[in-house]
Amino acid sequence: MRRHAKAARKDAFARHGATAAADIARHGIAFAGRAAPAVVSGFLAIGEEIDPTPLMLRLMAEGYRLCLPVMEAKGKPLLFRAWSPGDPLGEVTWGIREPLPEAPVLDPDIVLGPLLAFDTLGYRLGYGGGFYDRTLARLRALKPVVSIGLAFDEQRVDAVPRVDYDERLDWILTPSGPLKCQSA
Repeated sequence: MRRHAKAARKDAFARHGATAAADIARHGIAFAGRAAPAVVSGFLAIGEEIDPTPLMLRLMAEGYRLCLPVMEAKGKPLLFRAWSPGDPLGEVTWGIREPLPEAPVLDPDIVLGPLLAFDTLGYRLGYGGGFYDRTLARLRALKPVVSIGLAFDEQRVDAVPRVDYDERLDWILTPSGPLKCQSA
């Protein structure tokens, strides 16, 4: 399924990649019900992921505080460090760029995440490391958190395979607009 989902995302990126980031940014995240100065974790796109940078710039202009994920180790939840455009970044595994260790640690109120495929129940197919599932479980044990997957409309599937530790997303934000995930 990952192979098929990667191919579908690659095709969608080829068709819409130039405009998808701007479309996502135009929608904003008011639908999530969390006002600034809430902390939003974004990510820096790799490969054919939708680039969330225009959305993060809009959110920063609206007064949200931003952070980016940091991988501490395999099998551990992500850590989040404060980030603003222009802050220095280090490159780690898979070409992912992360804030440096000097950046303050934050626990986000809203988590934006990449994915390979999604269904209407809010299950996401990721890259297989379980980082976002462990992270959402940790954050949800601390406080209410809104999770938003960023995806092309073409990444929607009938059902994502899942196991008992998979965490559901609350929303999917596509270039055509936000989709509230249904109750399981």
